[in-house]
Amino acid sequence: MVILKILKQYENLLLFFAFIVIVFLINLSIQYTKYQELIDEEIYETKAKVINIYKKEDYNVIKLQNSDIDFFTSVNKDELINKNDVLNIVFITSNISFVKYLKGFYTNTIYFNHVNYTKTIKDKISQNISNQHENPIIKELFQALFLAIPISQELRQICTNYGISHLIALSGFHLAVLSFLIYWILYYPYNFIHQRYFPFRNKKYDLILISIVFLFIYLIFTNMVASLLRAFVMFVIGIYLLRTNIKIFSFLNLFIVLLIILAMFPKYIFSLSLWFSMFGVFYIFLYIQYFKDIKSKVFQVVFFNFWIYFVMNPIVHYFFHNVTYEQLLSPFITLAFTLFYPSELLLHILAVGYSFDTFIEYFLSYEFTVFTKQTHILFFALYILFSFLSIFSKNAFIFLNILLFLFTGYLFL
Repeated sequence: MVILKILKQYENLLLFFAFIVIVFLINLSIQYTKYQELIDEEIYETKAKVINIYKKEDYNVIKLQNSDIDFFTSVNKDELINKNDVLNIVFITSNISFVKYLKGFYTNTIYFNHVNYTKTIKDKISQNISNQHENPIIKELFQALFLAIPISQELRQICTNYGISHLIALSGFHLAVLSFLIYWILYYPYNFIHQRYFPFRNKKYDLILISIVFLFIYLIFTNMVASLLRAFVMFVIGIYLLRTNIKIFSFLNLFIVLLIILAMFPKYIFSLSLWFSMFGVFYIFLYIQYFKDIKSKVFQVVFFNFWIYFVMNPIVHYFFHNVTYEQLLSPFITLAFTLFYPSELLLHILAVGYSFDTFIEYFLSYEFTVFTKQTHILFFALYILFSFLSIFSKNAFIFLNILLFLFTGYLFL
């Protein structure tokens, strides 16, 4: 990790970027080799797990995943297929480009059948969560919150209408809660061992390292969700920077995290989850740069949640166009979520996750009035430009806030 100390030196910066490019090309070539193996035969057979089901009027689209690929295919509505089923499936590989391979391709299926398989620990935990609830949407909600299991279009639409999709996608907040719980669960047992066998060691640092190991296991457990991967890499680098007295909240460090992730996992270039997560942290850093001197802690917390919500809107609505007035509640819901998530995690560990289902069901069954508005591509480009210029110029940051004010008016008035 010495590289992080010397990045400010021009020569070493070039060496770092060269190293990243080499790692990226190696991993991209590995992906391309797997792609060639896939398209070598026009008919390809594999075993894959059903990750999600998208219900259409006349058919269903299912998303499948194995160790190498994510892909989609259509099936008749009367087929008895459920999430987490494992299928032996035969599909056509023609017209699958390398870009589509990385993004997750759609293909036509020739044949499939169900495969009996031994349930994994993740499957068993998912079933345990499911058994604590009756409402299928609530089951989905907590399976997504705790295990990063993809949600249905219905639940996704509800989250979009409330403007809380960022709360469902596992990221930095969820990782922080888990690291806190792991740290304190291990604190007293390790404290006994520490005092008895090696009191000379830094107890807090040891516990953080052990927590990182558990968090890495959890990251693998969730199939390396892009937003959670970003949070984990930043967490690890942040711990190192703290130990070496290097500035943590740095745009350069954020850029390094992005490069590391894309070098190791080239397919995440096409992950909206990763890009939204990166922009979210980028604007948090901007907030810290310009608003860190606000004296009132209460105002700081409230204003932070509102500003982050509004500053992300032009980016979010470039890709997703649904707007509701209830989305203005998003900052308040985000504040409430800081208590809701750890409380529900504890309740599910105690097998009483159903405790607040009546209130959650009411929340999820609310009827919305939905209209559509989209960020124009020219405004989007201007907004991104002044977002980056704000790193260096306060005047650019002022203009950025004028743009987000104008966009908020356009969106809700």
